[in-house]
Amino acid sequence: MSFTDRLVLWLHIGLAIFTIGPVTLAIMSTPRYIRQRNLVVLRYLYRTTRLFAIFSLGVLIAGLILARLKNDFSQPWLTVSMTLFVVSLVLLVLIMRDQHRAIGTLEDAHASAVEAAAAAPRGAGQAVAETPAGAADDSSGPAQLPGDPPAAGAHLGHVERGRIASLGGVTALIWLVILVLMVWNG
Repeated sequence: MSFTDRLVLWLHIGLAIFTIGPVTLAIMSTPRYIRQRNLVVLRYLYRTTRLFAIFSLGVLIAGLILARLKNDFSQPWLTVSMTLFVVSLVLLVLIMRDQHRAIGTLEDAHASAVEAAAAAPRGAGQAVAETPAGAADDSSGPAQLPGDPPAAGAHLGHVERGRIASLGGVTALIWLVILVLMVWNG
């Protein structure tokens, strides 16, 4: 194996480690923060997914260069690996779409909650303050703070959260299959 072959191989392995790991972590963390309605973290995870998805193209490019240098394009395991990698990139695009939709949905819900809080009469806050500390509370759920979104919208982002979790799992499984193919045959 020549120096160029080794250099491209190390570049391919390094890109795989430093791009696929973080993008998988960002994808798998997204559903939790959709459920928590944490827009700051969701925006960060969306940017992280987008950035590392673009950098993961380097894994494919370095793999193609390495296959060209070693004249391995006729190997079936390499064709399967490249095809699976392209499928995982398509799934990443779908995941980013769902992340973007979830952020938009939660932003709309937050804007609606802020508008509703601004339109609420000021007397409602005084009634809560006048309740004695030892009085029994007959609400069946946890107390809702003034800035919290309404409990009726608890389903916000539910569809996107499920799709991101399932597509993220399929993507991680595809990358695991590619890893096994590379180690077994490489």
